[in-house]
Amino acid sequence: MLRDAKILIKIGGHAIIDRKIMEQVVQDVVFLRCVGAKPMIVHGGGPEITHNMEKFGKEPVFIDGLRVTDDETLEIAEMVLVGKINTDIVRFIVKYGGKGVGLSGIDGLLISARKKGKVLSEKDKKEVDLGLVGEIEKVNTEILEISINNGYIPVVSPIATDIHGNHFNINADTMAGEIAAEVKARKLILLTNVPGVLKDNEVISDLSIDAAGSLIRDRTVTGGMIPKLNASINAVRKGVEKAHILDGSRPHSLLLELFTDEGIGSMIHL
Repeated sequence: MLRDAKILIKIGGHAIIDRKIMEQVVQDVVFLRCVGAKPMIVHGGGPEITHNMEKFGKEPVFIDGLRVTDDETLEIAEMVLVGKINTDIVRFIVKYGGKGVGLSGIDGLLISARKKGKVLSEKDKKEVDLGLVGEIEKVNTEILEISINNGYIPVVSPIATDIHGNHFNINADTMAGEIAAEVKARKLILLTNVPGVLKDNEVISDLSIDAAGSLIRDRTVTGGMIPKLNASINAVRKGVEKAHILDGSRPHSLLLELFTDEGIGSMIHL
């Protein structure tokens, strides 16, 4: 069913905070590779970045789920994402018999970006400069295709560059959606720390991209769920068959979503 299917998995939420959960998720990703799928990982690291910022006396600021990023924040983000989390995920892949390769958006010019323009805060309707937050201009899939076609599981940190060597923080959900579209993935799976897209505290199990867009516009979803839904909508519009948002802390949530009829999270489709 999934043989040769490209599956882009974004690891975030408790699967980043709790290394036991991360290890279990990675074990399931290696299983997917063993049964013939071609999984790729993009990871976040928001909670760990926030923790390290606070250690340095910096207060994190978010606008509609996007982190305001100055020079020092970007340095902390690179240290956490590339130097710690990426390495841990690759280590777990190797532990369970897979072949992991750690990358960031900078490697092989995988992600070319430019500084994101000012954004309109939905909360107070003011324009805000996010600082060194990037907007993706181009995805170079060559290094990913070489990796997956030779049995590797690529693990990508959400840091990107422009042609002048300037680095940018990229929202991991956004990066996952763009990569999924460019590699023509069958599925985009966003693992987070909530059961899915919620309305009145109930999971919406099935969403068209039009319905998903309405949830953003009417403020049913807020904060970090906004970039997740936007990434899902964007990916599906560009050809990804389905996007899924689910709780990565639930044991084997990835396999339950993929291999059961009812699934456990929210599925977004045309």
